[in-house]
Amino acid sequence: MHSELRLLVVAPQELECRLLTLLAALGESHVSSDWRSASPGDWDAVFCGPLSAEQNAWLLQGAASHLQRILVVAEQSATPDLDAASDLVLKDHCYYLDVLEVLYQVRARLSVPKELFSDMALSEEVVGVSPAISELRRLTRQVADKAVTVLITGPSGAGKELVARSLHKQSRRRDAPFVPINCGAIPRELLESELFGHERGAFTGAISSRAGRFELAEGGTLFLDEIGDMPLDMQVKILRVIQERQFQRVGSDKTRLADVRIVAATHRDLEAMIAAGEFREDLYYRLNVFPLRVPPLVERAEDVPHLVRVLCQQLRAEGLGELRLAGSAMASLCAHHWSGNIRELANLLERLVIMYPDKVVGLGDLPDNYRYGEEHWRESTPIPNAQGRDATEQHEFRVSLPAEGFDMKAQLSTLERAWIEQALAAHDGVVSKAAQYLGLRRTTLIEKIRKLAIQI
Repeated sequence: MHSELRLLVVAPQELECRLLTLLAALGESHVSSDWRSASPGDWDAVFCGPLSAEQNAWLLQGAASHLQRILVVAEQSATPDLDAASDLVLKDHCYYLDVLEVLYQVRARLSVPKELFSDMALSEEVVGVSPAISELRRLTRQVADKAVTVLITGPSGAGKELVARSLHKQSRRRDAPFVPINCGAIPRELLESELFGHERGAFTGAISSRAGRFELAEGGTLFLDEIGDMPLDMQVKILRVIQERQFQRVGSDKTRLADVRIVAATHRDLEAMIAAGEFREDLYYRLNVFPLRVPPLVERAEDVPHLVRVLCQQLRAEGLGELRLAGSAMASLCAHHWSGNIRELANLLERLVIMYPDKVVGLGDLPDNYRYGEEHWRESTPIPNAQGRDATEQHEFRVSLPAEGFDMKAQLSTLERAWIEQALAAHDGVVSKAAQYLGLRRTTLIEKIRKLAIQI
């Protein structure tokens, strides 16, 4: 779950403007540069650059009292006293992903109550800033308190259960149970008993009576995951429960009322299954009263850094340690296609925190199939990118200037056009992905495309 940081910027005007812009682009809203009226206890972290004697004294006094974190922006400009008091250092020429990495580390180092990052808390958070996720959150809020069935669609691992839990949490049923069941993971001969319960002696092995998921979810929400994998004979019985709001245990003739809200999910194309005779049309329309689509991660690359932040918080809360990613590694993860979606991302991060507990994970530390853009960084004259003047921190960007002089503005426009065209080509013309790769906001890239008359 996102924790709002209180950030103060103390730096010369040019650096101050740059940092304020980057922090705003990263969604940080509680940011100030008014250090004279600030009390050290009002801020979680201070971003600072070359300081006046007065500013330096103020920061040192705060560090000696109860200021929690000081971030020194300029590597070479800090005074010895301030350098000794600092916790984190940014490059002299910091970019979007550099600041993002530091923000991760700030949140990791601050004392955060463990319960804030419990499994339940995280499971109820639909994370992301992309337009698709923003719209999904809006629709979820809109239907959460309505007594209608909801059908959630999307690929495996995209977070359909997260959306279902969010629906439950925002509804009037929030204090009652949320009961999930994977309809495709239970053998068909046991599925009816799992859903409706059974009486003693109803079948071989039924040595005692048992409540089913409908009873366990009484007053709350029953989440039917992978409803597309449910056998046709069970679809009939689910349809009857939805229509009549009552059911019977296996082996019983006693009718029980079903006071539950049904939320279903599937990764399958139910309309195609209906055409093939594999799914009941009447059940489909009963379930699909209010559809919600969870987009695959490849369609919302801009959400990857935010998902990484939350998943790393969860790893920390679980005692697995702190995972720190370099800007180059983060950029590479944003370029990955994530066929396994959020589940694949979570598995990768868990592997990385175990393998690299005491270092910042760079591009070269990622598994081979998660490295993107490495071929550009290995060229003799590497192209600067979103991570700074030097993406690998192993090369220096140098050019030979002609003796007769040249039109720098025209050259920069030509170079910028080439970078944008290459980024668009590498990402199949998807502007959001190209923007993420270039370290730009989507709207900024769109404006540059318009200004440079680039054809998509």
